[in-house]
Amino acid sequence: MSILRKGTKKYELVKKSRESALAAVQIFNNPNITFKSEAFSVLIIISWTYLLHAYYEDKNIDYRYYKKPNERKIFDRTKHGAYKHWELERCLDNTNSPIDRESALNLKFLIGLRHEIEHQMTSRIDDSLSARYQACCLNYNYYICKFFGKEFGIEKHLSFSLQFSSISEEQKDLLSEFEDLPSNIKSYITRFDDSVSDEDFGSPKYAYRILFVPKTVNKRGQADKVIEFLKPDDPLAAKVNTEYQLIKETEKVKYRPSKIKELMNNAGFVGFSIHHHTKLWQSLDAKNNSKGYGVKIEQQWYWYERWLDVVKQHCRDNANIYQ
Repeated sequence: MSILRKGTKKYELVKKSRESALAAVQIFNNPNITFKSEAFSVLIIISWTYLLHAYYEDKNIDYRYYKKPNERKIFDRTKHGAYKHWELERCLDNTNSPIDRESALNLKFLIGLRHEIEHQMTSRIDDSLSARYQACCLNYNYYICKFFGKEFGIEKHLSFSLQFSSISEEQKDLLSEFEDLPSNIKSYITRFDDSVSDEDFGSPKYAYRILFVPKTVNKRGQADKVIEFLKPDDPLAAKVNTEYQLIKETEKVKYRPSKIKELMNNAGFVGFSIHHHTKLWQSLDAKNNSKGYGVKIEQQWYWYERWLDVVKQHCRDNANIYQ
């Protein structure tokens, strides 16, 4: 753990890093702001960048871009003459990076997300990505305390946000996480998550997920806290996690039109063609996102099992045509 002295470059980096992290969370928790995810992503990435710059500064590791055609370093500079320092991804990829794999994956997800949202307006993504944001905040607080001491932690400045909306008890909400997301964000999340191992995906450092269970009490003073946390090895936590496995979301199976045609033909509807399939979805406006029949990923449309059931029923109702 390093000692920080006021007025030094390292101290200023940590100070600004901390302020950026606090600003990111305060903006995200502000009910009057709708530009939440966009602002959070930008500010938290700046925060982590400055934190790692301070770490490298402390370890005397040069985090400036340079070329070395001979023995002498030639530093890259901006058009106004300032040094070009490593961006966050370069800081994470350096062999001296102190950040663990799961925390780095979380940050790389946010970096990619920022690339998706910085050039166009987005909406409806705050709730869907809050688990990644929460993990990022916890990871940040852990590392700033580890590097520079607990007095620089930000947990004492933040509390749980009060809200007017209740947490739904219906299991269907667990199964519709990506249904209403913009297509470019949905595509990015799917691609990134598919590239992550099951172990990393389940890590709280990658996405901090909490299962809320309504609690009833019969004594005064027992319900003073809105949220109670259990240790992972607590018998009750183990029981809740086991039961939650039965209802947690799994990635939906996706079908291309050729596969749907093949399945219908194998089921005995040999006359059913891709042309018939196209006419069917057009007549039902099935690619309307609000109907939840499929998803568009990288300009390709994929159909869910729910749509497959509609096609099967259509073939049964018109068996005289397709059999």
